[in-house]
Amino acid sequence: MAAPVPLPRPVTHLLFDMDGLLLDTERLYSAVFEDICGRYGKKYSWDVKSLVMGKKALEAAQLIRDTLQLPMSAEELVEVSQAKLKEVFPTATLMPGNGSPLQHPCLQNLHGQAGCSPWSRRESDTTERLTQTSFILTMRLCLQCLVFEDAPNGVEAALAAGMQVVMVPDGNLNPDLTSKATLVLGSLQDFQPELFGLPPYD
Repeated sequence: MAAPVPLPRPVTHLLFDMDGLLLDTERLYSAVFEDICGRYGKKYSWDVKSLVMGKKALEAAQLIRDTLQLPMSAEELVEVSQAKLKEVFPTATLMPGNGSPLQHPCLQNLHGQAGCSPWSRRESDTTERLTQTSFILTMRLCLQCLVFEDAPNGVEAALAAGMQVVMVPDGNLNPDLTSKATLVLGSLQDFQPELFGLPPYD
């Protein structure tokens, strides 16, 4: 018998990814890498793209280079792609529905940001208590965060930190790569804040 799916927990903080979720940049990444890989007779497919979504530039370039066996180093691929991306990024548009959660009136009453400040070292027992308290507060904060993501490894990172994740994947992404998300939506317009203890839209 399958284990019951846990109900979403109430949240107090929302975290939004930018690339591919709020801004329509993934199509630009695809166009740039399709062009570069095509020069060498290689195809930058969605199978390859799904491996690199959400990764840092050099790590992503290394994966692309190794997977497609491109005749260039990862560093060279980063240099070439970054130059082209700088040209096309100004053309990026907003993703459909990306204003829905951001414009929710209850966001005015949510905690804004959480940060860390250095503590002065005075005595060892005080420092230890502060460290333990900071760790506990961080864990509580993570449990109250809801992350909006479109990349599979971004989802995994948020889940590993104890946060819930609403995933809005590209329609080309393999559905198997969306299975770990707390909730999967076709668009941010489909988000129902009441599922996470927030007031519904007016």
